[in-house]
Amino acid sequence: MPRALARKTALTRLASIVNSSPMHIPPRRAIMLALMLPFFLAACGNWERVDRTPIEPLRYDHLIKLRLNVAVVHVEEHFVSSGRGVVSASAHPPLIEALRQMAQDRLLAAGTTGHAVLIIKRADILQTGRSLDGQMDVELALFGPNTIRVAYAEAQVYRRQGNASTAREALHEMTRQMMDAINVELEFQARRNLRDWLLPADALRAPADTIPAPVDRQELLPPRR
Repeated sequence: MPRALARKTALTRLASIVNSSPMHIPPRRAIMLALMLPFFLAACGNWERVDRTPIEPLRYDHLIKLRLNVAVVHVEEHFVSSGRGVVSASAHPPLIEALRQMAQDRLLAAGTTGHAVLIIKRADILQTGRSLDGQMDVELALFGPNTIRVAYAEAQVYRRQGNASTAREALHEMTRQMMDAINVELEFQARRNLRDWLLPADALRAPADTIPAPVDRQELLPPRR
């Protein structure tokens, strides 16, 4: 039964009891019901109250910036969501927006030529039964003046929560945890695989003739158990 209809039905019944003839309701009981009516109305109002508590936006400008020796940085989406069981769009913010915010806050173009692209390969939170499965796959690719990819770093994050709620607070918390993890992983991979393309914090824009030569990608060893 819809809440509004349930509320109306309950109020109608209570009003009929309070307004009944004293021959059917003892005076003391009628007085008690009349005194309880305001509290009952307040409780009914809470049934329809929607939680509008503002959720803090996710920002990353307090973290160390990755100063890339390129002239431009932008973001591209290279995935199509499956749509089945996806609850990412209900998160505040959605994963795509959170990743774009991370790129805006942390990836800084500090060179004069070439460009960098943060490629979003996957950013989904799926509801499977009573569990939530979240996954992010991103690639930070660097291109020289001739638009040939010269270096890249990849980062992946996976999270699973059992008996999870799809309320906006729960989705926000899962998004926050995943974004914290992807920030750490992407910085680690960038410093390992793009170290020749990272500039120190006090560096000005590098001249065009200081663009480093392409470097081979280094594979990470599996973590020790």
